[in-house]
Amino acid sequence: MGKLKAHLERGRAAGTAGWSAVAVLFALLILAPIGAVGWLAAHPVENIWPHLLATTLPRYLANSAILTGGVGVLTAVVGTGAAWLVAMYRFPGHRWLEWALLFPLAIPAYVTAYALVDFLDYSGPLQTLARGVFGWQGAQAYWFPQVRSRWAAVIVLAASFYPYAYLLARNAFREQSGASYEVARALGAGPWALFWRVGLPLARPAIVAGAAIAMMETVADFGVVDYFGVQTLTTGIFTTWLEAGNAGGAAQIALVILAVIFALFAAETLGRRRSRYYQSARQSRPVTPVTLHGAAGWLAFGLCCIPFAAGFVLPVLVIGGHALANPEAWAGSGLLLAVWHSLLTGGLASVICVLAALVMVYGMRLSGQGLPRLVIPLTALGYAAPGAVLAVGILIPLAALDNWQADTIWALTGHDPGLILTGTGMAIILAYVVRFFAIAQASTDAAFGRVAPSLPMAARSLGRSLGQVLCTVYLPLMRGSVGSALLLVFVECVKELPATLLLRPFNYETLATRVHEKASLENLGDAAPPALLVMAVGLLAVVVLAKANLSRR
Repeated sequence: MGKLKAHLERGRAAGTAGWSAVAVLFALLILAPIGAVGWLAAHPVENIWPHLLATTLPRYLANSAILTGGVGVLTAVVGTGAAWLVAMYRFPGHRWLEWALLFPLAIPAYVTAYALVDFLDYSGPLQTLARGVFGWQGAQAYWFPQVRSRWAAVIVLAASFYPYAYLLARNAFREQSGASYEVARALGAGPWALFWRVGLPLARPAIVAGAAIAMMETVADFGVVDYFGVQTLTTGIFTTWLEAGNAGGAAQIALVILAVIFALFAAETLGRRRSRYYQSARQSRPVTPVTLHGAAGWLAFGLCCIPFAAGFVLPVLVIGGHALANPEAWAGSGLLLAVWHSLLTGGLASVICVLAALVMVYGMRLSGQGLPRLVIPLTALGYAAPGAVLAVGILIPLAALDNWQADTIWALTGHDPGLILTGTGMAIILAYVVRFFAIAQASTDAAFGRVAPSLPMAARSLGRSLGQVLCTVYLPLMRGSVGSALLLVFVECVKELPATLLLRPFNYETLATRVHEKASLENLGDAAPPALLVMAVGLLAVVVLAKANLSRR
């Protein structure tokens, strides 16, 4: 009997070790592109660090710093202000604004940039209306701010990314104790004092986290800064790699971007670690919203409508107007193929992400060893790395592997298979998996945590293998979370632009690249249909996010 028990224990240990080994292997594959960037930067064919430092790198860094700082401040101000009004007050339209303020997340920032320029440009409706009303003749008769500039890029990016700060700040305000505000009011604190002395200090970690996410997205952006002609670190990768033909220099710039991203991440983490706020162990009363009447209520409504209009209404109206004015664009050459490529690459990437996340998280939870628990969380770094950086770490090693593979097959068989990996959408799928794996991992990890440990233990006691426990116990209970993870990863894949631009084969279009190319040629009529499709897909993710937050209340 003792020998049988020992044999069963060895079998369980071997099965657990197998799952853990596979989890670590997947994690290392996802981290490989980031490691490749570091290796390429340290071993370039031509070292251009002196040239970069003396010429373009200071300009790239300065523009990136200005954009990042401006977007961080504006995002924090707008997101926190809207969150405070929605969480603490009741005014006309507050119920639908509570969720409508998340809608800009559905629209890629580059689409908002195209819409803003089209609306504000000299030939746009705003300036055309002004010239007609005031009788101005030509641009010399009046002054209008330069549309394609850094300040416009800051506004566009903030309008697109403020929901990160808004969502986290709104949840933080709602989780605070109503007793704190009652005590402050009893001591004579007015509305401003309640915000500055009670609400804002307690919500600061959440606000900093939301602003940091927006700043990291700003560093990673390519579509907006390229359209506005602002030279940043991300555009520097494209210029150095595609125009100068220096892959090593592009890797060196990519390494600078990674350093900036990690610095932002470390600052945000350190800020939250040093500022810890605890609620009482007793059940605290929620905050009681104050009803605003008359002008005050409509003022709050108008203030909340400003970011919603800038980040969602304006892009939808402008792009939708072009789509209605150019119905023939829906039958344009290449649109259906771009849809198919987006569905194919995004669908495969989302499935791979979720399956890999299930295996990795399951293996980590089974293992009591430190290596899986140390390595697997590092895969979240892929989400922090911009798409252009991952493209550098993927395409160059993958191209070398592709050429070696083709040469080997040619030498053995006399048949040229072509570039199997980089000549198809495989490189794009790999970039999507690395970039958005953290979304699937976070969702599946949370879902595993909600399954009672007694259920898999009961299945194991009945003789089920570890794989059977995953398929028959965990997956049925995690079905909703797995579906949400699939959708969220797919939406992010459809919206991704810089990685797709750098990794796609010749004449390989997705919806994102088609929007970018048509809009870059000032052809918003043809760019409107794919832009609307991307926006529609993005709305699905916002609905899932809203339902997830609603279920937690």
